[in-house]
Amino acid sequence: MAHKATSFFMILYCSLCLFTLINALSSCNGPCNNLNDCSGQLICINGRCNDDPDVGTHICTTPSPPSGGGGTCQSSGNLQCGTNSYPQYRCSPPVSSSTKAILTLNDFSEGGDGGGPSECDGNYHKNSEPVVALSTGWYNQGSRCLKMIRITASNGRSVLAKVVDECDSVNGCDSEHAGQPPCRNNVVDGSQAVWDALGLDTDVGVENLTWSMA
Repeated sequence: MAHKATSFFMILYCSLCLFTLINALSSCNGPCNNLNDCSGQLICINGRCNDDPDVGTHICTTPSPPSGGGGTCQSSGNLQCGTNSYPQYRCSPPVSSSTKAILTLNDFSEGGDGGGPSECDGNYHKNSEPVVALSTGWYNQGSRCLKMIRITASNGRSVLAKVVDECDSVNGCDSEHAGQPPCRNNVVDGSQAVWDALGLDTDVGVENLTWSMA
C-alpha cells in the first residue's frame, strides 16, 4: 500500500513539474524551438519566446507607466486594420510639469479628419481654434475635458490649447474614427491653430513636444 501511495505522489509530482516546464516554455523569454512552443502572439526568436516585430506586440517589452502613477502601462491588445495590426492602450505615460508627447495634426471641423464632433462638448471646432485631443490615458475618461494645457515645442515656442476630444488609443479603423488607426498612447492631437502658434510645419505631420496642465 505504501509503495502504491509513493508511486502515486511521484506521478503527481512529475505531472506538476511537466506542467510548470510547459508553461515556462510558452512564456516571455522562455526557450523554444518553433512557433508552437510560444503562447499567444509570441514568436520564437533566437531560441526565445518574444514579441512579434511584424505584429507590433509589446507583451515582453518594458512598458510605460500609466497616468497617475503606479503599475505599468501595457498594451491591452492589438487591433487588426486590414493587413496591419496596431497596439491598443488604455493608459498613457504619467503627467508631469513637462510631459513628453508627440504632436499630430487634426481637423476638428465638420467633415474633417477628426470624424464626429468632439466628445467634450459635442461640437465641431474651426481650424483657427487652438484645441487638442489627448490619448486615451491622458484624456482619462473626460476628466481633462475643456481644461487648458500648455504645449511647448522644441523651438521654445508655446501655446495654450483647450482639450475638447479623445485621441482614441483603443479603437479605430471605422467611420467614427474617420478610418484612422488607434492613436499611440503619448499623442497630443492639435488643430491647425496649435501648429501655427508653435511655428511648426504641418507638412512634417509629427513633432516632439512637452505639455502640462495650464
